[in-house]
Amino acid sequence: MTVPPTARTRDREAAQALAAELSKLVSLPATWLTLGGTLVVNLVLAIAFTIAGLGGSTGTRSAPDIGLASIGYAQAGFVILGVLAVCSEYTGGQIRTTLTAMPRRALQFTAKHLALAIVVLPAAAITAASGVVLAAGVLGDTAAPATSGRVAGALGGATAYLALTTLISAAVGALLRRTLAAVVVLLGYFFIVGPLLRDHTPAARYLPDSAGFAMWFPPADDASAVTPVHGALLLMAWTVVLIALVVLGYRLWDM
Repeated sequence: MTVPPTARTRDREAAQALAAELSKLVSLPATWLTLGGTLVVNLVLAIAFTIAGLGGSTGTRSAPDIGLASIGYAQAGFVILGVLAVCSEYTGGQIRTTLTAMPRRALQFTAKHLALAIVVLPAAAITAASGVVLAAGVLGDTAAPATSGRVAGALGGATAYLALTTLISAAVGALLRRTLAAVVVLLGYFFIVGPLLRDHTPAARYLPDSAGFAMWFPPADDASAVTPVHGALLLMAWTVVLIALVVLGYRLWDM
């Protein structure tokens, strides 16, 4: 079966767009500074939580639970990365050059998100695993037993949460087009508004942060609690909806 020339052209254009966005992302110093700084902060926090666990302050000796407790704070680095990946082009007007080379805005934005996912997924996995490995090493024989399935599920959930949170942050950054405004809105939600809503509104469990936490923390003994699978589906739905809104906006807004 012969592939139509139009299809080949579109495939080549998509590949070139992805390569261009990936090249821009990996050549951006802020990418590696943010990821490196986030990893260091996560390890420092993991050490603090592990010491607290040795002292009995955490209420658990589970290496996955203690090692991943820092993810709730380390996510700030991934939020910032997602915003910087998009808004850095608006700061100096480079977005005009980008869209001149790639006039199909939906393709350009999709390629940017895919490039971001390619970079973020391994970084998120390393960040999540570093805390668990550290906690397991320090706790040693005193650690509560955990099955390989429980550890793999927790690490997979935390990794996916960080990656999807980065993509959501990139979408919000594209909507606001201002680095500081996007960072303030996102960090304000994840660290202030989200926790307040979780404490006072049962429906908050369907919001991105609460649904994401359910991906690696075991659900409470409550029939209405969000399971890891449901949490993943909810967070993916939020991600897709926000990206779709940006793509629609890209097609309608002027530069």
